[in-house]
Amino acid sequence: MRIGMNVLKGGFAAALIMFALPAATVATATLTATQAQAQTAASIGVEGNRRIEADTIRSYFRPGPGGRLGPVQIDDGLKALIQTGLFQDVQIQHRGGRLVVVVVENQVINRVAFEGNKKIKDEQLQAEIQSKPRAALSRATVQSDTQRITEIYRRSGRYDVSVVPKYIEQPNNRVDLVFEVTEGKKTGVESIEFVGNKAFSGYRLRDVIKTRETNLLSFLSSGDVYDPDRVEADRDLIRRYYLKNGYADVQVVGVLTEYDPAKRGFIVTFKIEEGQQYRVGSVDFQTTIPSLDANSFRGLSRVSVGSVYNAEAIEKSVEEMSIEASRRGYAFASVKPRGERNFEQHTVSIVFSVDEGPRVYIERINIRGNTRTRDYVIRREFDIAEGDAYNRALVDRAERRLKNLDFFQSVKITQEPGSSPDRIILNVDLEEKSTGDFSVSGGYSTSDGLLGEVSIAERNLLGRGLYAKAAVQYGQYARGYSLSFVEPYLFGYHVALGMDLYQRQQLSNNYISYDSKTLGFSPRLGFQLREDLALQVRYSISRQEITLPSNLTNCNLNPANPVLPVFGPPDCLADGEASIPIKMELAQGPVLTSSVGYSLVYNTLDNNKNPNSGFLVTWAQDFAGVGGDVKYIKSTIDAKYYAPIVSDIVGLLRFQGGMLNDWGDNGLRMLDHFQMGPNLVRGFEPLGIGPRDLGSTTQDALGGTKYWGVTAELQMPFWFLPKEVGLKGAVFADAGSLYDYKGPQCWAEIGQCITADNENVIRSSVGVGLIWQSPFGPLRFDYAVPLSKGKNDRVQEFRFGGGTSF
Repeated sequence: MRIGMNVLKGGFAAALIMFALPAATVATATLTATQAQAQTAASIGVEGNRRIEADTIRSYFRPGPGGRLGPVQIDDGLKALIQTGLFQDVQIQHRGGRLVVVVVENQVINRVAFEGNKKIKDEQLQAEIQSKPRAALSRATVQSDTQRITEIYRRSGRYDVSVVPKYIEQPNNRVDLVFEVTEGKKTGVESIEFVGNKAFSGYRLRDVIKTRETNLLSFLSSGDVYDPDRVEADRDLIRRYYLKNGYADVQVVGVLTEYDPAKRGFIVTFKIEEGQQYRVGSVDFQTTIPSLDANSFRGLSRVSVGSVYNAEAIEKSVEEMSIEASRRGYAFASVKPRGERNFEQHTVSIVFSVDEGPRVYIERINIRGNTRTRDYVIRREFDIAEGDAYNRALVDRAERRLKNLDFFQSVKITQEPGSSPDRIILNVDLEEKSTGDFSVSGGYSTSDGLLGEVSIAERNLLGRGLYAKAAVQYGQYARGYSLSFVEPYLFGYHVALGMDLYQRQQLSNNYISYDSKTLGFSPRLGFQLREDLALQVRYSISRQEITLPSNLTNCNLNPANPVLPVFGPPDCLADGEASIPIKMELAQGPVLTSSVGYSLVYNTLDNNKNPNSGFLVTWAQDFAGVGGDVKYIKSTIDAKYYAPIVSDIVGLLRFQGGMLNDWGDNGLRMLDHFQMGPNLVRGFEPLGIGPRDLGSTTQDALGGTKYWGVTAELQMPFWFLPKEVGLKGAVFADAGSLYDYKGPQCWAEIGQCITADNENVIRSSVGVGLIWQSPFGPLRFDYAVPLSKGKNDRVQEFRFGGGTSF
């Protein structure tokens, strides 16, 4: 194949070859240039070329004034030929008053292959290198490709990688290029250290960052693999954590990373200058816009006098004020916070200044890097669009929302000037990551026994931002399946539509005497009122059916017609007998429950999985009776408050309560009552507290229409264990009660009534616990000793639960 005039000129690799050429080549050009300066480009002789035409080589020598080649033109032509990267050597010789260009052409790459690579596929490496089949071989380019492959492996944590290029000669001046890769083992982070931290321990700060230390369970995640980009991001996370907790002068002055050859891992050290903790001294509002009342924004502020200075709260206050100003018609209003430190009293006076900003519009929003996610999925996270007034606070909010989607490895929004001074262009650069999850998990609990679950989920279905999950559970006492689907933006509005279809089967065990099967469907709508406040409204319809073994119903069922209850033989209690309300449920057959409800959730936790501070309050109500067979109003509240006490010890206060009321003429079923045990007061069996039917041999729990419970708990780490193990200890005290059974008391047709223990007694206990945030899911072991109980309550001092939840 002959290469014509369209030869690529320039290039960094060719420049390297130029400097690598023998000095004699340049010297020859200098000595002969003067002798050949009278020649024209057409008279130049060319030797050594096999694939590249002579006229193509001559074209690089551009004549000077008068159409002649002088020393400058010959030197420029020599450099231009070298820079093409097509030649191993270029020499200019003078023979009998004639200029001759002698070239040695580079070989042509026949194919590019990779050997030894198992962790990274050939296709990925091929896309990253510059050397391509049927292109000229450039050793400088090959060297650059070798460095690029090495860098790719180092990005995945393999710093022991070795890449060696091999050349296999082929006929017709061709060569096979083979990169031999020795991948080596992943290089982990052996130790994470902090220098200068006094307010927060290293144990606490390790919970803030993403990098993890290598341990026995590191093979289940990649957080311990050394990644310089992640370490740099951790630096910002530490700074933001301090700013959130009042340290306005904090600086993470440096990050030192050292490779320890003996341990074959990195030691990462963060150097911190904390400064003093500040509180809010005053909060004021100012504006230069005459028609705008600055004090009207006071209700949008999330900072208050006397509270710990919180940069995150200030940032969110600015966002809320910016949106409110835009709603009032001040599209270019700019909200800027100012802080004046009082170094003696350690306070900060905060002033929110609302000013008329520059009239700058968004000309265009460029979305780049999203190969799978649709553009509209990204654009809907912006509260501003093309043509709107530019507002930096809203751009920052959009960037945070995109990161919270968990669709992308990285998100960065930059800006550049538009077509005019009052126009700006936003560039959204994304790097996508896998959003599918397949898991096989299991666990054990004292109430449900052994259980296993297989699930498959996709957070970004079809690139449209949809969520879908299918799960199947099979356990010793609990079985079922569930299908879930969520559309986070219904009809383009920030309203989430969710739908759940489920079937659950609960088998009889040591705590309940009956089997139950429930098939249900529940659509719901979710509204994010604020970042810390969410509302969900829902409709639910379910069909529940219970079954009992024959030996528990033979005292009052006629074998000829089991639907008609009659008294059984006198000795029928010898093999056990279920409670009257349960047998009434069995006689009634399947029950349809149709209800509407809502939940209001207030969440200010600093970490949803492992909280150290903040509130989590859930208030819920359900109204059954929109069709169906039952009518009731069920109200519940669950409030948790976390606060750091001292030296990584976290305190938890919890209050929970509920009330069930009937309406209509049907009354309440026994199965609609609250059933409580260790979920209210630890130290008791599941369904172990509250009203109970003492007249049946099984003494079934009847439940109650009212309950309350309080918990005080201290959680503390095991400082002698690595943070990554995820073990914490706990000491706790619980108190609560379940009471006021209002279900069926008598079965009139057969003249039988229950003998109910319906006393309202405060149950209390103290105990210790072990909490493990394991790779298999959260696990918890509790040992509790009851201090007070009802006379017929059932005690279970040890409780273990974990794995998956259904």
